[in-house]
Amino acid sequence: MTYVVTEACINCKYQDCIEVCPVDCFYEGANTIVIHPDECIDCGVCEPECPANAIQPDTMPDSEKWVALNRHYAMLWPNITQKGVVPADADHWATIPDKLAHLSPLAAQT
Repeated sequence: MTYVVTEACINCKYQDCIEVCPVDCFYEGANTIVIHPDECIDCGVCEPECPANAIQPDTMPDSEKWVALNRHYAMLWPNITQKGVVPADADHWATIPDKLAHLSPLAAQT
């Protein structure tokens, strides 16, 4: 089992999950983060930390697409180990459903 980030994180990017991860398996894009499913140790400590409920185990329905998306972008984006700046409009975006069309393929600017 692994945990993955879903579209609920897009444009929210609260990042509360980053600092609790014992293996640093998060990677940062321009407007979301992902978990590298091959690095995740399935501890689950990140899931309750997410205010947007964007993290789920790969045992959930339709999780295959999130595992693939997380794996793909984790190989392209930089690793993140500390919480960064949360977008000013994160609370607004946290209420928006179906945000996959807003996913930016760009890496975070460090």
